[in-house]
Amino acid sequence: MDSVQHRTFNYFWDGAEPRSGMARERFNEDGIYPENDKNIVTTGGSGFGIMAVLSGVKRGYITRKQGFDRFDKIVSFLEKADRFHGAYPHWLNGETGKVKPFGKKDNGGDLVETSFLMQGLLAVHQYYVKGSKKEKALASRIDKLWKEVEWDWYRNGENVLYWHWSPNYAWEMNFPVRGFNECLIMYVLAAASPTHGVSSEVYHQGWAENGAIVSPHTTEGYKLNLRYQGTKAGPLFWAHYSFLGLNPHGLKDKYADYYQEMKNYSLINRAYCIRNPKRYKGYGKDCWGLTASYSTIGYSGHAPNEKNDLGVIAPTAALSSIVYTPKESMDVMRHLYDMRDKVFGKYGFYDAFSETDEWYPKRYLAIDQGPIAVMIENYRSGFLWKLFMSHPDVNKGLSKLGFK
Repeated sequence: MDSVQHRTFNYFWDGAEPRSGMARERFNEDGIYPENDKNIVTTGGSGFGIMAVLSGVKRGYITRKQGFDRFDKIVSFLEKADRFHGAYPHWLNGETGKVKPFGKKDNGGDLVETSFLMQGLLAVHQYYVKGSKKEKALASRIDKLWKEVEWDWYRNGENVLYWHWSPNYAWEMNFPVRGFNECLIMYVLAAASPTHGVSSEVYHQGWAENGAIVSPHTTEGYKLNLRYQGTKAGPLFWAHYSFLGLNPHGLKDKYADYYQEMKNYSLINRAYCIRNPKRYKGYGKDCWGLTASYSTIGYSGHAPNEKNDLGVIAPTAALSSIVYTPKESMDVMRHLYDMRDKVFGKYGFYDAFSETDEWYPKRYLAIDQGPIAVMIENYRSGFLWKLFMSHPDVNKGLSKLGFK
């Protein structure tokens, strides 16, 4: 476990983009970058990486001073980087801080990626807020970035949050975020903001669709209470990204008990892979986990249904679920570790593989590596949960939305 955590941490430490200190979107061991994007950094993945670096300080992989210096570099970069009503874009050029469009019309603020970034920064804030004079000053600079995100702007005048806004295309991406996916953290932070906060109606009418988010059903023998975008259960990253900082243990609102929900959600993914209806090679109780990752057909949102199951296992799926399914996730970790060089490199497990297609690319994605390191630490100590959940604004946001 320590070896996996340490190597995965190194993706964000040794493998970071050098000028900004931010997390590279991708790292390919072959050095081939067809889109010339080696220095493109991801804001959401950097939020995960910031938490991974904090875990590295906690574990003694680096010193407190080294961690501080890296965070100082990252915050200095973010203070000058492109923002759109306080929100960062999905991708930035790590050398210039200028936006790199994620798509033609996706060249402005990305409120979801900004939420993942802020989740990490607020944890750093709590780590340093009672420290030395320099550390307190860094916490104050993070507080300023946090308070400048205009969550209320991204309502577009409605009781819902929109994913994107562009200075050229305004709201043309037209993506109001409703129903359960990876975006719960966005609504919590929007409610938590002391400067640009949104009312509880935005959560209950927008995200929860006036209660329609509740849709009790059973799949693979496990009960779920929420509606998952028209599927019985989606990709596993939906159980990870929002809960890197939000502690799911005992976390409840009128729609779900989030620990029990995400535990069953993880066990459904495992049960589907054990059942293995498409008879892929390698699937089983020690090799499961379907989520968005690299794939034999490009990037794909693998999920536990026959339409979205391409025979591709992503190590992040089971490993980042360790907080819900410790024994079952450790079975996978040991199995993958025994596969060694096929799937394990200098920055931990490679992003994805397929035994059926004998496909073992030596490539990494920040958004998949980050949750592994963070959730292993949360499993071991609850460290990132304790930091994030101790932020007074977060507590106010959760209370406003009716969480207990």
